[in-house]
Amino acid sequence: MAAVTLKDVADHAGVSIKTVSNVVRGAPRVSEATRERVLRSVSELGYRPNPSARRLRTGRSGLIALAIPQLTTAYFAEIAHHVRTEASALGLTVLIEETLGEAREELRMAGGVGTSLIDGVILSPLSVPLDELARVAVEFPLVLLGERGYGIERAVADHVLIDNVAAAREVTAHLAGLGRSRIAAIGQHASATSRQRLEGFQLALHDAGLRFDPRLAPSVTDFDRTNGLAAMRTLIGLPEELRPDAVFCFSDMLAIGAQRALYEAGWRIPGDIAVASIDGSDEGLYSTPSLTTVVPDKAAIASLAVTCLANRINARTPLPFEVRIAPHRLEVRESTDGVRRRLAL
Repeated sequence: MAAVTLKDVADHAGVSIKTVSNVVRGAPRVSEATRERVLRSVSELGYRPNPSARRLRTGRSGLIALAIPQLTTAYFAEIAHHVRTEASALGLTVLIEETLGEAREELRMAGGVGTSLIDGVILSPLSVPLDELARVAVEFPLVLLGERGYGIERAVADHVLIDNVAAAREVTAHLAGLGRSRIAAIGQHASATSRQRLEGFQLALHDAGLRFDPRLAPSVTDFDRTNGLAAMRTLIGLPEELRPDAVFCFSDMLAIGAQRALYEAGWRIPGDIAVASIDGSDEGLYSTPSLTTVVPDKAAIASLAVTCLANRINARTPLPFEVRIAPHRLEVRESTDGVRRRLAL
């Protein structure tokens, strides 16, 4: 079977070859309606750009990289899925790399791993210093994911994130609104994400007339199940008058570990303690009880990141850096409202 060409896509969509080329390159000067029509034709015909021909014609490979801390974390796995989907619609291929949060590996990825084959990088950094990313971003197309504490006036690269302070404040307010008065927080850590979620937590406590007690905010070394389990066991071991009746975990994985510790100790969720989190992972939906969580719009995060990167790759002159805020929503489930639900298949 002959390979599908730009002309085939153009004929199918009823547009010019130049328009199809602009869409698959991510060029900004195409109307949304035309872009959607071309992308439907790309999908229906199974068009895939020839990377060798593209590189000879444009000097670009059509290959971008996504660098995330952990491939095994459900949140990042979902982000990777959405990034690949968005990139594919623009005719881009995604190389996915795991940095393990190591500064040296993050910096290597931020600069395109030292090869001319990669056109740009989407990076979720944990450790690399801000000034080092700033130097890279002025020379190489780079989009950052995650909460690094930049204000718009301090942006050193295109940056896509959710409002962590607002999200944490919202979920903590939900717990306080249930009448819970000893609300714990699991997730204190050196990262900017942790600092912002702790800030939102403390603001919501203040709004509710509750006092922040550092004994109810154990530190963790990572946002994983093991740390959630250990931190919750610490809280369970407090004197009875200090034990929490609600807990806000800074990630779904922390919450799932915490729920295991509560199950082992014979605590009822949410009867004895309500549990809520941030991440919106599928694992939280299928846990028992299902987990109340803030759900970031991961598809929107991926779309914003891929679009920003494509625009920067294709720009003829340097573009100003942008900070884009993706939406989120609070999804109330069994771990706070106690209503048993049957999952829809």
